[in-house]
Amino acid sequence: MKKKYTYRLNPHTLSYEKVEATWGDRLKKVSTTALLGIVLGVIFSVAAVHFFDSPKERLLKEEIAEYRQQLAVLNKNVERCNKVLADIEERDSAVYRTIFGASPVSEAQRRPTPKDYSGLSSSGQLIKTTSLRVDTLESRLYAQSLSLDEIYKMAGSKQQRMATMPAIMPIKKNQCRLVSGFGMRYHPILHYRRMHTGVDLTAQSGTPVYATGDGRVEVAGRGQGLGGYGVCIVINHGYGFKTLYAHLSDVKVKQGERVKRGEVIGNVGRTGLAQGYHLHYEVIQNGNKVNPVYFFFNDLTPAEYDEVIDASNLENQCLS
Repeated sequence: MKKKYTYRLNPHTLSYEKVEATWGDRLKKVSTTALLGIVLGVIFSVAAVHFFDSPKERLLKEEIAEYRQQLAVLNKNVERCNKVLADIEERDSAVYRTIFGASPVSEAQRRPTPKDYSGLSSSGQLIKTTSLRVDTLESRLYAQSLSLDEIYKMAGSKQQRMATMPAIMPIKKNQCRLVSGFGMRYHPILHYRRMHTGVDLTAQSGTPVYATGDGRVEVAGRGQGLGGYGVCIVINHGYGFKTLYAHLSDVKVKQGERVKRGEVIGNVGRTGLAQGYHLHYEVIQNGNKVNPVYFFFNDLTPAEYDEVIDASNLENQCLS
């Protein structure tokens, strides 16, 4: 191939003169060409990385898409399990535990503080959400399992439990009248409205008072901190139940003695802060005072029970 030369016009002689390239010029030319090649190579490499996937990258993306699809299916299954478990929890609280007079499982027990997944990157948000839902479901299932175990034990002792549960009126229904129910009432001696934590049953002085369920006598007489109740009796029936019989004239049992449902334990009086002869009767369930009329079911017909409920709901003046 014929070698090419470069010529340059000399303005003084008005003739063309051959330009001889120096080693510096040649090096500069080679460097420029090499640098241009490197820049173009980098540009093409960056473009290839961002716009074209390698076989390995394509495989990884397919796997990620498959995992996302599986997580979506898992979330749907968790959602179905949550709905079924919610129904079981509702029946557990509203039916099973109510039958046995047990307190419902607390929200803290059903949903404890979940594990910390904050360390996951933003790209792992779907995994984080799914993990939290699975943890919550696991905790709820464990709490429900414990609850059902407890109910099973209560069902096994149902006969004994039913014997101890307060289930009759403390005075025979033809010997008393319910005059004040559970709720806010005006006190005849203290002269202000306050919570009336039981029911008042009027009866003649000396009318027998009966234990409403099997249990052990905790207080018989004037108990400490029970001054306003006068002469009273407190029976511990077990299973979270206690009953209190106040303003008695005398007691027929002793502290620590075991009594049976229907056994005479005292007589109606007017001791303590009381107006007129009557019995103030309370039911305490798991430390909370509840409406006693809900436990009169063994003595009353449905019509009589409705009458007692209506009378107890009247807001009037209590007798103690």
